[in-house]
Amino acid sequence: MSDRPFDLLQESIGKNVMVELKDGITVSGTLRAFDIHMNLVLGNAEKLVNGETKNKYGTLLLRGDNVLLISP
Repeated sequence: MSDRPFDLLQESIGKNVMVELKDGITVSGTLRAFDIHMNLVLGNAEKLVNGETKNKYGTLLLRGDNVLLISP
């Protein structure tokens, strides 16, 4: 079990995560990397609308100050 938020992110590397951004956009993809600013690199990233794929992006960098939540 994770004791710290970064432990949970580290355990999620290589796994699918769902990320909700401050502007209400939801993105899903494989977590490839993150840093102390919560910047995220997602592989096979997709924008979701009502749980369904709207756009496919491939590799995507999300700036940490736009991230509202990350669901492993």
